[in-house]
Amino acid sequence: MSFLENIEYDHLLEEFKAVLRKNSLKFTKQREIILQTLYNFPGHFLPEEFYLLIKENNPKTNIGIATIYRTLNLLEDSSIVTSISFGKNGKKYELANKPHHDHIICKNCGLILEFEDKEIEKKQKEIAEKNGFILTNHIMQLYGICADCQKNKRKKR
Repeated sequence: MSFLENIEYDHLLEEFKAVLRKNSLKFTKQREIILQTLYNFPGHFLPEEFYLLIKENNPKTNIGIATIYRTLNLLEDSSIVTSISFGKNGKKYELANKPHHDHIICKNCGLILEFEDKEIEKKQKEIAEKNGFILTNHIMQLYGICADCQKNKRKKR
């Protein structure tokens, strides 16, 4: 999402407040803590991991896991966060303020690496044009087994 790339926290906060108003929801301290934590978290996370991080950093704040889920869903619907689905194992989220990138994901341990490849981007655009499309967005996720998991598997033999 281009309007969020390299966004300052104050601007993100205003976007979040606008999303809340649009959905007739109140801006609360709990929601602000969620947004601050999102903004300062560099990677991908499961909602449960995110909840534990918030509880650890804000032990006196009363915030429930349901609030985390509802807020993440709202932010995803508003394109402020993006997610990668792991089927029955849930979703991992990240703030959508980075330049476009793709993911390679370990099917064994869940490691997510981000990458950019100009040739892949060019090829995707060519494929879209060849089929009469104007490419507006895409998500590429490659799945495999990471180097550490491959090593661990060899050690167990």
